[in-house]
Amino acid sequence: VQLQASGGGLVQPGGSLRLSCAVSGFTLEDYGIGWFRQAPGKRMEALGCITRSGGSTLYEDSVKGRITVSGSKNTVFLQMSGLKFEDTAVYYCAGVDVGGGRCFGKAGYWGQGTLVTVSS
Repeated sequence: VQLQASGGGLVQPGGSLRLSCAVSGFTLEDYGIGWFRQAPGKRMEALGCITRSGGSTLYEDSVKGRITVSGSKNTVFLQMSGLKFEDTAVYYCAGVDVGGGRCFGKAGYWGQGTLVTVSS
């Protein structure tokens, strides 16, 4: 199982980004895929996910309205707009289980992250 997030970089406040997650060893037909981030000195935070077979998307309240998760089979995207300084973090994609309307990363189904820096 491999997941590789890409597309990070330097973004100005108010800007937008699109991150990609390339998946191998499983597909969206097997498990949902979600996005998470970890800001410096903070805990890992779930952002949202696309459920198995792409049936639906779920978003955390903290970012709802600013992000869109989409994708199919082996590639999942995170579109994020209205970026703020506090969105600076390493962004990860992971295979997920869904429960209670939320996405939970599966052990062993995490990829290396991509750094997003929001700065003027």
